Amino acid sequence: MGQHVLPGNPPLQITLRQSARARRISLRVSGVDGKVTLTLPRGVAEREALNFAHEKENWLRAQLTRQPDKVVVGLGAQVEVEGRILRIAPGAGRGLRVEGDRLIVPGRDETVAARVQAWMKTRARDRLATASDHYAARIGRTYARLTLRDTRSRWGSCSSQKGLMYSWRLIMTPPDVLEYVAAHEVAHLVEMNHSPAFWAVVEQLYPNYQSPRQWLRQNGAALHRYRFSD
Repeated sequence: MGQHVLPGNPPLQITLRQSARARRISLRVSGVDGKVTLTLPRGVAEREALNFAHEKENWLRAQLTRQPDKVVVGLGAQVEVEGRILRIAPGAGRGLRVEGDRLIVPGRDETVAARVQAWMKTRARDRLATASDHYAARIGRTYARLTLRDTRSRWGSCSSQKGLMYSWRLIMTPPDVLEYVAAHEVAHLVEMNHSPAFWAVVEQLYPNYQSPRQWLRQNGAALHRYRFSD
């Protein structure tokens, strides 16, 4: 429906959205990028919805102050790799490598972010393919393909054509979290739903999955604070 700017310091940009399914006016602050969305049910005037947003200004600003700080990836920045904090540092040679608590990135400064991202994606594919193969073999199933994306609404998915999709940012999480997500998506090869039968398969593949699942709920959105390009 458009944009609205809520005056103040700083001004807040609000995206207006109309939904036939919505039953009431609602405000949402994205945990990924801080985007503010004001949803209107059908038949509700835009002025009424904006008045609602103005009444919630203090709440909005409080939510936005809790957003994780953005991290621009480059030399000297810290990134998360398999649950470890590594500082990006220059070095000789050709390939990227981990030395203690440093991620050594040879090459020109302006290529650092792209090289780190490519390295993470390759590492993610290796770990996720190994995990997916392992869990699929456990239940005697196969998958058709494995793709990586930079999704914001989900960490993985399994299509009806047996295609597995994962967010490459899972390589930033502790290893047990990545393993859980792989087990979760492979379980969909048996049950294409989230029924008790599905969760029984997950439990079979990855007992005590509740802990990594909770970690992802609490910390997953913060992984999108790492910016590899403008």
